[in-house]
Amino acid sequence: MSTTQEKQPHWSLKQSFAERVESSSHPLTSYLFRLMEVKQSNLCLSADVEHARDLLALADKVGPSIVVLKTHYDLITGWDYHPHTGTGAQLAALARKHGFLIFEDRKFVDIGSTVQKQYTAGTACIVEWAHITNADIHAGEAMVSAMAQAAQKWRERVPYEVRTSVSVGTPVVDQFADEEAADQVDELRKIVPRENGISSAKDTDGRKGSIVSITTVTQTYEPADSPRLAKTMSVGDEAVFPGIEEAPLDRGLLILAQMSSKGCLMDGKYTWECVKAARKNKDFVMGYVAQQNLNGITKEDLAPTYEDDESATEEEAQADNFIHMTPGCKLPPPGEEAPQGDGLGQQYNTPDNLVNIKGTDIAIVGRGIITAADPPAEAERYRRKAWKAYQDRRERLA
Repeated sequence: MSTTQEKQPHWSLKQSFAERVESSSHPLTSYLFRLMEVKQSNLCLSADVEHARDLLALADKVGPSIVVLKTHYDLITGWDYHPHTGTGAQLAALARKHGFLIFEDRKFVDIGSTVQKQYTAGTACIVEWAHITNADIHAGEAMVSAMAQAAQKWRERVPYEVRTSVSVGTPVVDQFADEEAADQVDELRKIVPRENGISSAKDTDGRKGSIVSITTVTQTYEPADSPRLAKTMSVGDEAVFPGIEEAPLDRGLLILAQMSSKGCLMDGKYTWECVKAARKNKDFVMGYVAQQNLNGITKEDLAPTYEDDESATEEEAQADNFIHMTPGCKLPPPGEEAPQGDGLGQQYNTPDNLVNIKGTDIAIVGRGIITAADPPAEAERYRRKAWKAYQDRRERLA
């Protein structure tokens, strides 16, 4: 009699988010793991509202409870496309203030040259304000590589920017750091004519000339992701969430590997191709939008009859440390049973089922928070439930 050995849970399901930082190959994934620990949140809000003002108001109110804000910019009425002061820039300021990443749910799917332009150019210029985006890889793995190249070229173009400050005032010799600088002030008193705002060495009454004022222009170079740069924010929007530095300028991709909608055509073969694409592009791919944890998964697990010459080694599968996000999360009202769907094809799951049982890392919630009487309070309820589900998973698998 033969027995089949039960497959052990992947190590990433057992470790804390803080521990997974050490094995992460993507800077943005590492940052997100640390942010989740700081905020004790593994909650993403799907902000599917209809107007830009509602999006910004919702992000500001619910921001303290979430680590990711998921957007659909193309369904928003009144989206301001200005690169420096528009809706994307304002969202980026709120992300800095409250400590969350922006995930534009664009679902790219096209040939490589087209998605590169859609991602880094066009009216929305998504790469400028969204830390994360996603792709449906029915167009092939080459599309993922093309997006990675576009993101890298964009990153290389904006490593530093010039910060200019202007000050006006009357300097005092004691303000200068060395004798040479003080001597330069004396020289100015001698040679700069009065009509430029500085008197000559001697006035007609015999008194020694003095500097009335000097305008000083200082230029320094700072990293483009510095919160002090005013390129993408208005005055007063420089606040940065305490406890962790601002997110890196690196950009990341989530591969749409599975969906929760009824009748979805993304089968095991498609999901396996997603896994292969993620493993080939670890410097850009952060993880998946999926219905199950795909770390350590093999072709035999997903599509055993699929004829594929490429098969992952055990070492490759075990090295997986991709982050997982799952939509369709909804809590029932207190005392009621969990809802099964919305009647439009969406299948709902509780945070415990998604995080503890299915092994996702971040639960995506939309209407459960947006339509609540008190969205901030409801977001906190979801945050607590999703975080407890994560803790229960670790305790169960310990």
